[in-house]
Amino acid sequence: MKTRAFLKSWGFLLPLLLLSLPLQAQDAGTLEGEGGPPAETSPSEDGPWNGEDWDDPLIMEDRGITVTGTAETTQEIRVVGREEIERRNAPDLGTLLQEALHIGVTRYGGYGNEAGINIRGFDSKRVAVLIDGVPANSAQSGKFELSQIDLNAVERIEVIYGGSDTKYNVSGALGGVINIITAKDQNPGLRFGGSLANSGSLPGEYRNFALEKEGPRWEDLADTQNLNLFGSYGAGSYSLKVNGFFNRAGNHFRFRDEDFKTTRRKVNNEVHDGGASASAVFHLPQSAKLIAAADGYYGNKNIPTAGDSPVKGVQTDFSTRQQAMAEAPRALHDALSAEGSLSHAWQILRYERDDASVHDEHTLTAINRWSWYPHSAVTARFGGDYRFIALDSTDMGKRNRHDGGLYAAGEFKPRPWFLIIPSIKAAFCSSGSEPATPVPKLGFAFYPGDSLVIRNNYFRSFKYPDFQDLYWPAASGVAGNPDLKSEDGWGADLGASYRYKEWWTAEAAFFAQWTVDSIHWSPGPGGIWRPYNVGEAAYFGADGKFTIAVPARIGPIQTIRPGLSYQYIKSYLLSYGYTWESDMRIPYMPEHTIGASLDLSWGGGSILFSAQYESRRYTETGNRSKLDPYFLLTINVQQNLGKNLIVFAAARNLTNSSYESYQDYPMPGFNFTLGVRAAFEAQNPEHK
Repeated sequence: MKTRAFLKSWGFLLPLLLLSLPLQAQDAGTLEGEGGPPAETSPSEDGPWNGEDWDDPLIMEDRGITVTGTAETTQEIRVVGREEIERRNAPDLGTLLQEALHIGVTRYGGYGNEAGINIRGFDSKRVAVLIDGVPANSAQSGKFELSQIDLNAVERIEVIYGGSDTKYNVSGALGGVINIITAKDQNPGLRFGGSLANSGSLPGEYRNFALEKEGPRWEDLADTQNLNLFGSYGAGSYSLKVNGFFNRAGNHFRFRDEDFKTTRRKVNNEVHDGGASASAVFHLPQSAKLIAAADGYYGNKNIPTAGDSPVKGVQTDFSTRQQAMAEAPRALHDALSAEGSLSHAWQILRYERDDASVHDEHTLTAINRWSWYPHSAVTARFGGDYRFIALDSTDMGKRNRHDGGLYAAGEFKPRPWFLIIPSIKAAFCSSGSEPATPVPKLGFAFYPGDSLVIRNNYFRSFKYPDFQDLYWPAASGVAGNPDLKSEDGWGADLGASYRYKEWWTAEAAFFAQWTVDSIHWSPGPGGIWRPYNVGEAAYFGADGKFTIAVPARIGPIQTIRPGLSYQYIKSYLLSYGYTWESDMRIPYMPEHTIGASLDLSWGGGSILFSAQYESRRYTETGNRSKLDPYFLLTINVQQNLGKNLIVFAAARNLTNSSYESYQDYPMPGFNFTLGVRAAFEAQNPEHK
């Protein structure tokens, strides 16, 4: 009863707080040298950037809902913008991140199957995913379903590397943070359109489950269809945006079965899903904004078991999110800015094979962030977040949890070339063993010249156990462990970025991280698989990226942009009796990841090449079983046909590599996409 009363109070008071922020702002402008928030469209004129537009989300024209995020950061951040999202023609978020940023992705098959991302050696349970700044990882499993994001509704994606994020101050970010931004102001006028695409693979002969010869199946040329629709309207005081999508994916493709040394065809993996989203931005006095957003997703999926088994399960996914946000660049005082959000998320996962397993999860999240600008060289940031999770599960029963925290951070710039950002968050959880856990971080940034930035960070990383780790019932040979401790660790990184005008950029970072009490499932007494705090590991690595923009006049080609990236991770598993001398690696984490790209553009179109190589990966802690290295090559082509029409094509796994991303779950060989995208615009006369 106390919990319900608490939630009712917050549900009533927080919207009033959000609405009151812009209404209480003072009318007087900010005087130069007397504080006030920085400009939204460019960095400080007296800073080392000199107006150069680095690929930093905080220097972009529209920063979405983040007013009080750090104006300058000591962490490595990479951004995928709207234009690149369209040019990649990726079927889902995992494919986009893999091809655009060469992030590792572990998949259980084609479209709609479970997929996880790997950042600096940490899997998706240990990477915090945000939607418009709000945590979206499931408290039940710790994961985020990548296929539920409609990329056509995404304005940009920020990837923050390293633990203990200080931009959004969210818990559970051991490897990094991915913020998916959907809410954004729309340009004046009416726009509407959509896209239609077909994907398929090459037919051929194969062996069925009885090893009988069949094929070719020519319907595999039209295996998957995707439909997207959008509309937006911008006016002087508000703007609206709606999106919708539908996918029919057969996930039929031929693959090499190494156990029987033959070619098979993937079946029992059909997926039908779709969703819709809408957002509205309202402009208020003193540059304040009120933003409302909502989305929904439904998927019906056949999920095959591993290997060549014909057995399958049926999974249905449902999720919806409603969110209200307010931001005030000047709140209560000219030297104060604030933002707040109140959101509700509801997701249902139902899996049926022999019997049904249903997980119904509600999450209520409240976030409030403030910034105070007492001096041009000093910024103080503080705020907090609160989350209530209620789970009704056929396996774990009815469970609930409160978590969140309070944080304080400072930005000190004693010299134009030197920045210090200390921060600390007191994280709490109703199921935690401690009332509050301090999570500190210290970051430095040096600006030796107009084009060079050096960043250095020291941090603690921290994550609470997930519901299924704690409460999974003792049945079918598995059981949860209610005595689990939180995952913990420390880390540091050192990086540098250099940009020479608009011609070339270079980035490099070295990082090290040590974790203890990491949660892993292993057999215990009586052969029962349970999660234990046995994970101790060390990670050492480096990554780098180099891109060039070369003006060219080779036929129609106007610009050539080659790029190269490399990541090296040396992990040491120090659990299960292993030591440094044992030289054991973390499962599914490649030691070497190499990415390359080539962008050829002309007036009305472009060709974009992307290649990725991942070295050998081990599949279990004993490092006895391994997956072979693989190489993927992708080509995306698009061409404008007049003002309103674009045709596009993509070819993935062009070399037809036979590989597995997760053991016993084959991935598609050569596959292609053909599509058309249309957009129409009607501008208001007063905005012409």
